[in-house]
Amino acid sequence: AILSTTILSNAVVEFQKLQNQTIRVTGSASQNVTSDFATLALRITARTPDLKSGYAKMENDANIIKDFLVKNGIDASTIDVYPVDSYEYYRRNGAYSSNEIEGYNVSRWVKVSSKDVKKLAQISKDAGSLVNQNVNINLNNVEYLVSNLDDLKVKMVGEATKNAKARAESMVAGPNSKIGTMNSARMGVFQIVPVNSTEVSDYGINDTSSLEKKFISTVNVPFNVK
Repeated sequence: AILSTTILSNAVVEFQKLQNQTIRVTGSASQNVTSDFATLALRITARTPDLKSGYAKMENDANIIKDFLVKNGIDASTIDVYPVDSYEYYRRNGAYSSNEIEGYNVSRWVKVSSKDVKKLAQISKDAGSLVNQNVNINLNNVEYLVSNLDDLKVKMVGEATKNAKARAESMVAGPNSKIGTMNSARMGVFQIVPVNSTEVSDYGINDTSSLEKKFISTVNVPFNVK
């Protein structure tokens, strides 16, 4: 009888400990997403003997680019032409620069946005033909974006939380215990990477180079164990 009482009391103690336990689980969720919005930036550059001719050159080249974009199906209202940037360059005396201004380097950005991401990708390939019109341009890569990113983040946090609860339930599965309330939740950083990428970062990743992306969300959740 004494032995039975000791065993029973130990079991009660262990059960009470389990009642007060908390487990912390990391849940995750992922979803493949196709970009539905894109931007393209073109930088016009020139070297001119004076600012007046430099600004005239920038105005002319910007108009040529706008005409090119509109002819390729881009809405003119989505084209942004930025102010001209300029700085002097100096005449050189052999290996050294003098204090005499020889001319000016001028530049400006023309940026365009479109929901037709494939069209914008094709335009970026064809824009090199503008050099035939004496337009000196440098092109950035097309940036592929997701317009409903905030809504997607909310959805993915919910999916990651459900995953965390399912993992917690599988860890404590048994007749005498089950998952209780969720004490809190700590959202991890979001990873937006190319579909086949396995890259992650402690600071999060926001890939803009790929049309097809994978959105990954994590959440760390402590649960009470009943």
